[in-house]
Amino acid sequence: MSTTDFGAFPAVTGGAYAAPATNEQTTPPERPPWSNVKAPDTRAQPNAAVAVTNRRRALKVFIANPNALFGTAFLALVIAVALLAPVLYPGDPLSMVGKPFLWPGQDPGFPLGTDSLGRDVLAGILHGSRISLFVGLMATALGLTFGVFVGAIAGYFSGWIDDLLVRLIEIFQTLPSFVLLVVLVAIVQPSATTVTLAIAVISWPTVARLTRAEFRAIREKDFVMAARSLGFGHGRIIVREILPNALPPIIVTSSVMVATAILMESALSFMGLGDPNVVSWGSMIGTGRELVRTAWYLTALPGLAIVFTVLALNLIGDGLNDALNPRFTQDR
Repeated sequence: MSTTDFGAFPAVTGGAYAAPATNEQTTPPERPPWSNVKAPDTRAQPNAAVAVTNRRRALKVFIANPNALFGTAFLALVIAVALLAPVLYPGDPLSMVGKPFLWPGQDPGFPLGTDSLGRDVLAGILHGSRISLFVGLMATALGLTFGVFVGAIAGYFSGWIDDLLVRLIEIFQTLPSFVLLVVLVAIVQPSATTVTLAIAVISWPTVARLTRAEFRAIREKDFVMAARSLGFGHGRIIVREILPNALPPIIVTSSVMVATAILMESALSFMGLGDPNVVSWGSMIGTGRELVRTAWYLTALPGLAIVFTVLALNLIGDGLNDALNPRFTQDR
């Protein structure tokens, strides 16, 4: 066979080393369409697991704080006393039931004595806790609701909306808080409802500024940008994405607001601007202030109730700050 005879060899294109010829084109298999375009489940599950872990860590840190536990226990005692006051002393705490100026321990029927009109001091303290807690909790709830709403809108949208709401906040903050409170209560008839509304009016600007600052810091985070790119509306982003991450400092501030509201209500009652038809710790102190030298217990006992209640709320606030502040929780 000569070197030029290539017929004995298989063709290069049609031999064993050639790929088999086919007329059909290979196409990749079709994937099923992704139904969860706007809310992928793969993102929700890790976030839920991280949220549960953070709650457990925060609860563990809070329980490990003895001051926070003491504050919680004392506040729970005050709430229980306020709920049981109508059962323990079903009568009117302003009624005269004994001899005037009975000192604590002098008569077993009046463990904490009586005042200048023969009213039971212990009954007044128990019923006074109801008014103080009612005003403190309701004023804080109203102030938080309005303050968070205004701060969230201003911090999220910015622009002219932010400028307008910030000017509104500044108008309220330029006025002296307690002077404005006295004016508001003096204009209308003093009652527990009007005092609550007046305290809420002067307390919401602080919450609004805090919420606005938190929203401005969080709105540019990656998860917020991802929510916008997925087509979430403004309401869902504010309520479900930004607000849960802005709650820790707001929760800490709320405990301080309750304590401040109780002090303001006591100050108004001390000045005679409280509800005259109910007894409160401030009104008891105001009634006994002229008898401090002769019957100091009339002001000391309700004053101690205010001190320990406010102290308990402050301790709870410190414990919540330690548990919810990310700078502290990451160190642990």
